[in-house]
Amino acid sequence: MQKENNLDLFPRVFKNPNLFLACGFGVGLIRPGPGTWGTLIALPIHHALSLVFNFEVLIIFWISMFFVGVLVCRASEKILGELDHSAIVIDEFVAFGLILAFIPNYLYLHLVAFVLFRIFDIFKPFGIGYIDQRVKGGLGVMLDDLLAAGYTIVVMIVLLLFVNLPLSERLAYGFLR
Repeated sequence: MQKENNLDLFPRVFKNPNLFLACGFGVGLIRPGPGTWGTLIALPIHHALSLVFNFEVLIIFWISMFFVGVLVCRASEKILGELDHSAIVIDEFVAFGLILAFIPNYLYLHLVAFVLFRIFDIFKPFGIGYIDQRVKGGLGVMLDDLLAAGYTIVVMIVLLLFVNLPLSERLAYGFLR
């Protein structure tokens, strides 16, 4: 199957629910840096959900979205005829949403986490590249970003040990908050 450019893909994304979700509601079509734009989708989603749901429900939501992402990526790869098409950004926004669930709702912490996550996602150190190259299909698309999210969360835990947040705020949201 021949690769599609973004202009050819645009109308299909808005007609197919799998592509619509996999492409981050169309954000994955933005150039340059679709993964970076896709990561940012997590911010409004997380902030809306965090007004209503507690830490545990947020974690369940983002983990559930990981499994939805595996299925949606698998279906989208079949439709597009390409493994891990650059327009597929559900992996970025789900992974970053999980990160946001673990850190306090401060813009400066979200910016630090964003930069760390993008570094881990782009450069793929510490086994992320291995997973990216070896695990294929929907699981492979989602798993390398989940691992990048895990590394980001660990680094944020260490950084938060040095940030002067009130103890009550750290305890309010689980072990990080």
